[in-house]
Amino acid sequence: METKPESLREAYGNELVSLGKKDPNLVVLDADLSSSTKTGIFGKAFPERFFNMGISEQSMVTAAAGLALSGKKVFASTFAVFLMRTYEQIRQSVCYNNLDVKFVTTHAGITVGEDGATHQIVEDIGVMAGLPHMSVIVPVDAVETRSVIRYVHDYTVSPYYVRLTREKFPVLNDPDYEYTPRKSVTFKDGSDLTIIGCGVMVSFALQAADELKRKGIDARVINMSSIKPMDRDAVVKAASETGRILTVEEHSIYNGLGSRVAEIVGEEYPVLVHRMGMRDTFGKSGKSWELFDYFHLGVPDIVRSAESVFREEKKFESIS
Repeated sequence: METKPESLREAYGNELVSLGKKDPNLVVLDADLSSSTKTGIFGKAFPERFFNMGISEQSMVTAAAGLALSGKKVFASTFAVFLMRTYEQIRQSVCYNNLDVKFVTTHAGITVGEDGATHQIVEDIGVMAGLPHMSVIVPVDAVETRSVIRYVHDYTVSPYYVRLTREKFPVLNDPDYEYTPRKSVTFKDGSDLTIIGCGVMVSFALQAADELKRKGIDARVINMSSIKPMDRDAVVKAASETGRILTVEEHSIYNGLGSRVAEIVGEEYPVLVHRMGMRDTFGKSGKSWELFDYFHLGVPDIVRSAESVFREEKKFESIS
């Protein structure tokens, strides 16, 4: 099911209010960007439980750790690129102590658009996933965003990194969808090739799968929103049943979704894996959706990459 696009960050802000009504122990911190991250929605509803830490992300993370140690349920937000300033504080104060702090960032990836390379973080998944105790989730739409925020609030007491964006994304999930930890969602089944994506790239992959079908290629499309921990069973099942995997992400191909899928495949069921994403480069100022074409991450590029998997397979067969 796909409907008109909705804002993931607005879904986040509204869900915080819903949770805040039920949980007086919930507190939210922001680094002077609450109108953009939409934590300001919570701040207006519960000003006594909202803390604007100013342009000092390191202070925000340290305060979040202290509040968690005092027993509070803590959400902390800023732009994804600015949270990277705080790696040491996240590592030493939050992850080392395995504290109940949820980092929900917005404006990740190249969909930041005109803000350009300095604000388009494309390596954050790798940075956060490398930390012990940290889990990483990249929601596919506003429906999944709301469900993820409920899940990490209601059922977890460890650090999480939830990666949101600036742009609105198409809604792919049914309204009653509920996020299940460690589990992916297969939006389309197929037998010739599996496309594994996260974030907006899943929507692109579904469009590409329709085009591939017309070309005689039956593509499976999986939403792998849980990057760490990952749904290993779904990856191995895709490898064994389709024999070919293409990963697509709005992130560097290094240390992101594609790298983690390749690790699982290499360890458990070796097949050809082709990774699509940002290729060892920074972003560029431009309109959000045009940048996907500029960096060869659009729907036609996914189609071409899927076709190239078959060409690469034949090349390997001839060598062997």
